[in-house]
Order: sequence, then structure tokens, then C-alpha cells
Amino acid sequence: MNHRIGQGVAALAAALGAAGVAALAPSQAFAQAYPSKPVRIITGFAPGAPGEFVMRLVADKVFAASKQPLVIENRPGASGNIATELVARAAPDGYTLFVGPDTVVTVNPHIFRKMPINPAEDLVPVTYLTSTSQTMVCNPSVPASSLTEYITLAKTRSLNYASGGTGVPGHLAMELFMSMTGTTMTHVPYKGPGPAMQDVMAGVLPCGFLATSVVVPQVKAGKLKAFAVSSASRSVMAPDIPTAQEAGVPGYDATFGEFVLAPKGTPVAIMRQWQEEISRAFQDPTVRERMIANDLPPLASTAADSLARARTESARWAKVVEQVKLQVD
Repeated sequence: MNHRIGQGVAALAAALGAAGVAALAPSQAFAQAYPSKPVRIITGFAPGAPGEFVMRLVADKVFAASKQPLVIENRPGASGNIATELVARAAPDGYTLFVGPDTVVTVNPHIFRKMPINPAEDLVPVTYLTSTSQTMVCNPSVPASSLTEYITLAKTRSLNYASGGTGVPGHLAMELFMSMTGTTMTHVPYKGPGPAMQDVMAGVLPCGFLATSVVVPQVKAGKLKAFAVSSASRSVMAPDIPTAQEAGVPGYDATFGEFVLAPKGTPVAIMRQWQEEISRAFQDPTVRERMIANDLPPLASTAADSLARARTESARWAKVVEQVKLQVD
């Protein structure tokens, strides 16, 4: 690990730790009923991303007794940085939160040279909602029928690929894939997996590494063909699609998470309420069935466990970022 990235990992871990301690410290500031007005949930990607799907699924169950709605807003762009800045600059009162991939904290600080905020210092994890995988999909016209054939194709011709944005799970999954297979493809980032998938289906781009929950319905409809999932185990949503390890890339594993973030300084009582409300919503049989059917296992981890996972993932992906020399101005 080079000196710059090494410093980045240490700084990020320290910042996350400091933020976590602040968030988990006892608070006397929160004494009134919460929520007493609508809560804004900001997502940094176009409609249809996994975290947004989960939040919409539980929106009518979380804080149902308060009769206050969750207002979900899409603010796509800059790999989630636009949305995280908006949330970080909001009042730390629990009325503006972020939902999306953990890469906004675990990857973005390593790859973006200039950021308007430091998400590891200015935001704190509230709860992990779920873990996610990506699926390698191609337009049916692509002349390959397996991952090994696709690797051969990528070594013999120039290929582009789509992802949901720079530094997001699909991009990281493909960078890791290329580094492990000796292939080179040109990245075309979109503002979410949904728009990227639409262009792959239309033949604008041949392939993409995109959120499993987003693309599998189109695979089943015959509008895309799938070569592999990024996780170490097969997706319950599409058990016939092999893992990348099974398909010919030993040791490959790219699993990510979707979580909720709050501005630093948000009262611990509010953060605890969110975790408890989401955990309760995940006990609903319909919610659980829909999440599992979409390859999104319910988690609802505590703030402390979420912080620990974010720190571990930050260190893991920092090594990949250094290996592939991924930097964005």
C-alpha cells in the first residue's frame, strides 16, 4: 500500500471511530417526541437502487404510529457525493438522512482527490439495511455464452462496460474482476444501475456489472444474459447464475452493503429509534419475503456494528483502489 493510501486508510478509520464514539455517547438533547414532522431520506442515485427499494418497502411501517411520512428524494450524481454533502450539511436532528451504498464512505474518500465534505467525519452510520451483490450482464447480441468466453472476448477486442457510477459497487466489482483476469475495458458510469441497465438492454453498451436486484428481472425476461454474480455465494433471486468463482475466477468476491447515514451529532436516541424501527419492519413477513426474493437479506445492524463493518470495508477496498490505481479528480 503506497504512503498516500496508507494515510487515507488510517485517517478514515480514525475518523469513523471518532464519529462512532460521538454518535454512541449518551445524549440528553433528545427529549421530545420524534418524528413530529416528515423525514427526508436522500439517496444519491437514480430511482431503483437497492437501498431506495428497501426504504420504500418499509416507508409505511417505520414510525407508523407518528403518522409522519418518509419523503424519499433522488439526488443522483458524483457517486453519491452530492447527496452525502446535502445530508452532512443538514441539521443533525434526524429529519434528513442518507440511504445508499456503503461505498460513499468506504470507497469515495480513497478515490476522489477533492470532496466537498469528508463523509467519514461528517456522517455517522445508523444501520446497515442489507448486503448486495452485482451481476455481470450483457446484451443478448454479445458473442459470449459464459464468463470464460466473455474474458476471451475482452482480451481480443475493445469493450466498454456500464456501471451505476464512479466508485460504486458495480465499478469496484469490475475493476477487481479486470485486475484478476488480466482484461481491460473502458468504464462508462451512469447515475445509478437502472439507467445503465436500460442502455445495456438497448445495445448502447454491450455489458455491465450492475446490482443483482435491478437486473435479474430483465435476465429472466430474456432481455439480458447473465454470466456471474459478484458474491461468494449464489443469489437466491437467481440460483442458476454461477458466482464469478464458480465461473472461472478463483477467489473473487465483491459484496457490498446498503446503509443509512445521519449527520454527525444526531442524538443517539434518534439513531437507536431508527435501528429499532427498521428491525421491527424487517420482521413483517411480506417485507422479509420481498427483500429476500430480491437478493437483499434483511440486516438492521446496530450503529456500533455498522461502524465496525464500514471500517473493515474501507480497509479492504483501499487495497483494491491502490492495486488498480483508481483516482478521480
